Amino acid sequence: MKPARNAFARDAIAAKGWWSAHRWLLLRRSVQLGVLALFLAGPWLGWWVVKGNLNYSLTLDTLPLADPLVMLQSLLTGHAPERNAIIGVAIVLAFYLLVGGRVYCAWVCPVNIVTDAASALRRRLDIRGGGDLPRQTRYWMLALILALAAGTGSIVWELVSPVSLLPRGLIFGMGGGWLLIAGIFLFDLFVMKRGWCGHLCPVGAFYGLLGRVGLVRVSATRREDCNDCLDCFTACPEQHVIRLPLKGAHKGVGPMIKDSDCTSCGRCIDVCAKDVFQFVPRFAPNADDQARPGAQPEQ
Repeated sequence: MKPARNAFARDAIAAKGWWSAHRWLLLRRSVQLGVLALFLAGPWLGWWVVKGNLNYSLTLDTLPLADPLVMLQSLLTGHAPERNAIIGVAIVLAFYLLVGGRVYCAWVCPVNIVTDAASALRRRLDIRGGGDLPRQTRYWMLALILALAAGTGSIVWELVSPVSLLPRGLIFGMGGGWLLIAGIFLFDLFVMKRGWCGHLCPVGAFYGLLGRVGLVRVSATRREDCNDCLDCFTACPEQHVIRLPLKGAHKGVGPMIKDSDCTSCGRCIDVCAKDVFQFVPRFAPNADDQARPGAQPEQ
């Protein structure tokens, strides 16, 4: 029998304690709010540890960091990047290629806080069903914003991007930007579960492409202990990435989640009372595959 919605993560809290059942969530929030605080500290308090925004920043007047997607759009408009921007993009690309691109979505992007709040409220209100769109829609959105940059000679997406609007609005005032953020919240709450991040956001699509070769992965290492409580599916923002690693042993599929849609949020680790999931290096030995003669390697 499917567990009641209000029983979500109850077993994990009972088995591991409240902190362990929320550890990765709290760490993510600390990182997200910490990043925001670094950007806000200068304009609000005059502490200029970091200057700039998520598109381009300079830390301690030395370390440049630049958004590769913004750089790509800028190149398509015909603008030549400056040296610091190139260095900043190289650093960011190297980092996300190593740890997995969609780590950005779960650990840095401020809009994730909004969409997670909508998901939590949707679960609490027991809102089921809703609209549906192919997950490939976000890749069409990515192609659209790149085409707009090339066709207009301007980085049009940054005028309406909620990822840029939210921190910028906290500094200068949101104005009509609040309508966009509220719209995303309401869309995820009433129209489509995880609709923005999971189906529409072109930024997530871009970082998902980078995530194909990430070296840090979540693995259902102890999947034989799974008791089918479904809490991991309830918590996961990209539920389809869990199914085969968790239940595909009979198909020769290893327990490591290699799908680039995985955001490495760690919530499946938090809410599992049986500690089925853990973070592992991508090239860690796969004991399940090695133990079964003739098992087919994971694609």
